[in-house]
Amino acid sequence: MSAVDHVAEKVEKKLSEADANLAKNTHGHFSMVRNFYLADVITLMNGVCGVQSVLSSMRYLTSNNVRDLYTAMYLMPLGMLFDFMDGRVARWRNNSSLLGQELDSLADLISFGLAPAALAYAVGMRTYLDTIALTYFVCCGIARLARYNATVALAPKDATGKVHHFEGTPIPTSLSLVALIAYFVANDMYLDTLPGQMIKITSDWDIHPLVLVYAISGTLMISKTLRIPKP
Repeated sequence: MSAVDHVAEKVEKKLSEADANLAKNTHGHFSMVRNFYLADVITLMNGVCGVQSVLSSMRYLTSNNVRDLYTAMYLMPLGMLFDFMDGRVARWRNNSSLLGQELDSLADLISFGLAPAALAYAVGMRTYLDTIALTYFVCCGIARLARYNATVALAPKDATGKVHHFEGTPIPTSLSLVALIAYFVANDMYLDTLPGQMIKITSDWDIHPLVLVYAISGTLMISKTLRIPKP
C-alpha cells in the first residue's frame, strides 16, 4: 500500500469513527446541536449569511432601497470567509465528519447558488426566460455539490489526504458574478439600465443577455473535463 493510500485509509477511518459516534449520541431533544463541532457552527454561519442575503434581495423588491442590495452583496463574501474558515478549523481540531461535509455543501448552495440568483432577480433579470436561466444556474450548483460529495472519497489525493483538483468550477466562483453586479449597481446600471438591456425574442418572450453569464457559470460548474488545481 502506498503512502497516499495509507493516509486516505486513515482519513476515511477517522470519518467513520466520528460519524459512528454521532449516530450513537442521538437521544434527547437537542442532541443534534450538542453533537456539532466548532467547524460545523462556522459552516452554519455561512448558511446564515446566504439566507440573509436572499432575504435582503427580497426586501429590495418592496423597499427599492439600494442599501438592501448592498447588504445582499456584502453578505456573500462574508459567507465565503466562513466557508474558508470551517475547513481550517476542522483540520486544526482534527474532527472532520460527514455531517460537516453535508452542512458545508448545503450552506454553499444557499450562499453561492441561491443568493446570487436572487440578487440577479432583484437587480432586474425578471423575465420568464431570465428565471429559467437562473434556475438552471442553481440546479447546476446542486448537481456540482452532489457529485463532489459522492466522489470525494474516490478522488485522487496527496500525502495529506487533500484532493488534487476540482472537476468543474467550484460553486464559490459565483462570487465573480456578484462582483460584476456590484459594479453595475455602483454605477447605476441596473433595473431598466442593465447592460445589454432586454431583448425581445417574440411578442411574449424577453430575455436580458446578461443572464447568460449565469448560464455559462452554471455550465462550467458541471463540466467533467475542466480541472482546476485545488489550492
